[in-house]
Amino acid sequence: MKFIVRLHAEITIKSRSVRQRHVKVLTGNLRTLLKPLDKSVRVNGHWDRIEVTHIDDAELTATTIQTLQTTPGIGYFEQVTQHPLTEFAELLSWILESQSERFQGKSFAVRIKRKGNHEFSSLDMARYLGGGIKAQVAGTSVALKNPQEELVLHVIDEQVSMVERRYTGIGGFPLPTQETVLSLMSGGFDSAVASYQMIRRGTRTHFCFFNLGADAHEAAVKEITYFLWQKYSRTHAVKFVTVDFSKVVARILEHADQGAMGVLLKRAMMRAAAQVADLVKAQALVTGEAVGQVSSQTLSNLKLIDQATDALVVRPLIVSDKQAIVDQARAIGVEALCAAVPEYCGVISQQPSVKVKPGVIASAEPTVIPDSLINEVVAASVAVDIREVRVNPVVGPKVYQDDIPEQAVIIDVRTAEEEEAAPLQVTGHKVLHIPFFKLASKQDTLSKDAHYLLYCQQGVMSRLQALQMQEQGFAHVGVFEQNK
Repeated sequence: MKFIVRLHAEITIKSRSVRQRHVKVLTGNLRTLLKPLDKSVRVNGHWDRIEVTHIDDAELTATTIQTLQTTPGIGYFEQVTQHPLTEFAELLSWILESQSERFQGKSFAVRIKRKGNHEFSSLDMARYLGGGIKAQVAGTSVALKNPQEELVLHVIDEQVSMVERRYTGIGGFPLPTQETVLSLMSGGFDSAVASYQMIRRGTRTHFCFFNLGADAHEAAVKEITYFLWQKYSRTHAVKFVTVDFSKVVARILEHADQGAMGVLLKRAMMRAAAQVADLVKAQALVTGEAVGQVSSQTLSNLKLIDQATDALVVRPLIVSDKQAIVDQARAIGVEALCAAVPEYCGVISQQPSVKVKPGVIASAEPTVIPDSLINEVVAASVAVDIREVRVNPVVGPKVYQDDIPEQAVIIDVRTAEEEEAAPLQVTGHKVLHIPFFKLASKQDTLSKDAHYLLYCQQGVMSRLQALQMQEQGFAHVGVFEQNK
């Protein structure tokens, strides 16, 4: 079995030295990925292509195709069968033996791609083989423009390769031909797709997760991150860094202005991420933000967020529509994983401002989120090799609406302002109001054998806090949702 791998088009227009480097790196990456599969695998790099060969084995072929389809730097690749360059008549017989049925009753064209010194031209060969197929296969006709079928032959020196099938690669540049970045992973569609796009462009991409909730949230984000790394960039090890941001969130919710909470949180993340980036020697931070998607992503607020650090912030999705992002998440295989992860940081404020005043940030940030707090949480961060990440399925808490257990106590985890604006009353059940950022410190006052259902208006905080309580040993925890 043989595959001819073609470079992404952008690589082919680079200078000779840069192109040679890309070919060398991509060839090395493919050897790293493919040679462990079977001792018969061979990967050979050339100026304009990379050739991959191995024994004929259906399972090995399927794995090779999957690997080539997900390796950055490959524009497309072709599965070929080969024959020595002999007389045209012998080549015609070889072609008809396997291709007659495909051409029968259809229009076709013969395309010859030739390299080397030969006594014939590509046109000579195409005319002979095309004429032979037309004469010997019933119902065929030659159509050089828009044919129903194409016969593509690569003639390289004394070898002829017939293309059986062509596959599309993901393009981009080989890893790690570009500099290192740190991607801020929330577990949502945006951060996953942004990370993929940076990997595809050849950047070694480390991952940073700001844990605002339960360990189960971290496990879900690790699952998504591991999937991306394993499928698209496993040639190079990277770090997964977890920063516990619960103290930062608590400070913001207790002391910050409602309108500025989102921007303050994002600025705090940038400040901490810049320190983490220095630790992993990353040259830029990557986020999944897009203009206008949420209140903190207006141009005014993004400008304020960027001013929190001197680090370069890269936003691959800055002008992308949400549906386009979800569609790409589906295409790269993470849609279902991301859909199960609630977006946490976007709901800490109920009255966010789309244009936070710089003066509000300047007066609040030094006292609400001092440098000492950022230094503390970064110092306590945990970095693990992505290869050592243990991915365990996360089982979410049960959701109740009408079927509430008789003995259940409802815990309203909304902020005081939300609870005041719309008090929660559930007939026949006791309701406790404990804001989510205070729930951990109040757990000693709750019985671990009692049945608790957590409530918030959007169902995000309640789910995460229910997961956290499960981790702390509470036997009966669920989520309460009001009928809409």
